[in-house]
Amino acid sequence: MAAYAGRSIDGSEPKYKLPTGFKKSQVLYNLARAVEEGSTGAVVLVEGFFDCMKVVQAEHACVALMGCSLSAEQEQHLVQHFRRVLIMLDGDEAGRKAATEIAGRLAHSVWVHVVDMPDGKQPDQLAAQEIWEVLGKV
Repeated sequence: MAAYAGRSIDGSEPKYKLPTGFKKSQVLYNLARAVEEGSTGAVVLVEGFFDCMKVVQAEHACVALMGCSLSAEQEQHLVQHFRRVLIMLDGDEAGRKAATEIAGRLAHSVWVHVVDMPDGKQPDQLAAQEIWEVLGKV
């Protein structure tokens, strides 16, 4: 599936604009590329587009939820294509809560590890070396 996304840069709502009829809960951003690149069977799961781009630039297979909740369809995609999921959501209350919930849901089907992000940080705010250091501990 192909789509586009626009992002507000002035803080106005909605923050993201997606095509009419696009159901982000049915897809994972960057899934096709991550499947191709995920030769180890592992993938990093992040919240947003820019987080995903930054992790990919650090040479890790990555997909994004386009939010912080995991739908049944997204869960099915992860389980179908990967053996290991490294959950790297934002270092805020919502991200930590979602990471715990998602890990609990996925743990019965795949190996899961929750990456402990620094307080207030998002993956796209980390340098490539920092991403390697955080993911290298897993």
